[in-house]
Amino acid sequence: MRDEHGQVLLIQRTDNGLWSLPGGGQEIGETVAETAVRETREETGISVEVTGMVGVYSDPGHIIEYSDGEVRQQFSLCFRAEPISGTPTPSDESHEVRWVARDELAALDVHPSTRLRISHGYEERSEPYIG
Repeated sequence: MRDEHGQVLLIQRTDNGLWSLPGGGQEIGETVAETAVRETREETGISVEVTGMVGVYSDPGHIIEYSDGEVRQQFSLCFRAEPISGTPTPSDESHEVRWVARDELAALDVHPSTRLRISHGYEERSEPYIG
């Protein structure tokens, strides 16, 4: 999600300290767009409206190992959204929340898979990335 100045909304995660896009798991009874709206609000304090899709990310080499020992090959849906209201506010999942200008991204500790999603978001592709 970007604001009217082209800045992207990022959180600094509490679990690993990396800067990331807000997101999380779908709850029973939600559409994926509703999940994106809820997770963004919970993690950032910002209410959004989903406006499109950046891409579907399913790199088989992107394996996640959780602290409880569970190991998963994740996939991710990355949406475009516009902010509606709210003020960036940290949560249990985010040490810090802020709007970041494109030229500030290189200075932040961002996982390569997240950096790819952000890059694709700035490209304004006519079709979502699938890979």
